[in-house]
Amino acid sequence: MKLAIISHTEHYKTDNGEIVGWGPTITEINQLIENFEKIYHVAFFHEKEPPPSSIPYTSDNIEFVPLPPSGGRSIRGKLSVLTNLPRTLATVKNVLSKVDAFQFRAPVGIGVYLIPYLNRSEKIGWFKYAGNWAQEKPPLGYALQRKMLMNQSRTVTINGKWPHQPKHCLTFENPCLTLKERDEGQKIMEGKIYQPKFIFCFVGRLEDEKGVQRILDAFSTFEDSRDFVEEIHLIGDGEKRKFYENQVEANKLPVTFYGFLSRNEVFDIYKKSHFLLLPSTASEGFPKVIAEGMNFGCIPIVSDISSVGQYINADNGFVVNLTTAEKLASVLVEIQQLEEKILKAKAKQAYQVAVNFTFEHYNERIMKEIL
Repeated sequence: MKLAIISHTEHYKTDNGEIVGWGPTITEINQLIENFEKIYHVAFFHEKEPPPSSIPYTSDNIEFVPLPPSGGRSIRGKLSVLTNLPRTLATVKNVLSKVDAFQFRAPVGIGVYLIPYLNRSEKIGWFKYAGNWAQEKPPLGYALQRKMLMNQSRTVTINGKWPHQPKHCLTFENPCLTLKERDEGQKIMEGKIYQPKFIFCFVGRLEDEKGVQRILDAFSTFEDSRDFVEEIHLIGDGEKRKFYENQVEANKLPVTFYGFLSRNEVFDIYKKSHFLLLPSTASEGFPKVIAEGMNFGCIPIVSDISSVGQYINADNGFVVNLTTAEKLASVLVEIQQLEEKILKAKAKQAYQVAVNFTFEHYNERIMKEIL
């Protein structure tokens, strides 16, 4: 069977001419190819330097088909959804003629016209909605795409389980782990000692919505956070990075900034960390970094947003609710007071939650429940 995947995944060309793309999605497709004769990935191509999180495809049976980037927050970006429409439709039409099935990843700007277009196709196909399915006030384009997906009959995979969920909308975990990484993670988790001084990590965009300011404010409430903190690793980048770095210096916080890292480098940080921080108010589905961190013994300290609270609770982590720096600071006080065996028990429970986030589990469900 041949599959077309249509997404907004960013792709680039390295100096030696190799095509690379955003690591999490490319890793997922590299694992998915085992079930298909051929995969065409129709996605955005950017003519700029690839970030360190970009990786290549690992199979000659995966073919990248470039689309001009469309969408964005600027007026020009929004207009590009329309100006690039003819070329985008022509490219998608051509690829569909070569395959047996398709997957479209929403929400994305081009989804406002590709969802109805794909629903006219006679090919087998399904939609993957990666955002917050239950978001109360989504952007107009996201709300429109969610409405279209609810009112059609093809399978839609979503994050979490929700009241009045249509039958064609299936709860699917986002895959991010191999079975080998599960085995390695268990050994790492069992070898950790959950006593101060603790190591914390954050992985994601460096922005207020993701919780970076809340993290810095929470640790700044302590007279000397170094009493219980060995290090805080902030992995990612963003426009406010310099602003955050200045705060860290002014408050003498034990924080290290890394920028974007490769998947293996991020995993190395998980392996030495005790806690994963994600007090986010951003529009999330279920961030893969939570499952990745739990697999390597990072106890999650997260906000109750989208489906996150359906997986994380007092047995396997800490839910920061309300999502404020004050509440996060109270959690930091609590972890200092808990016995090591209690934290260890949370880590073990968190590791078990990550079992459903393997590529093998995801691929098996696709072949059995969708195709």
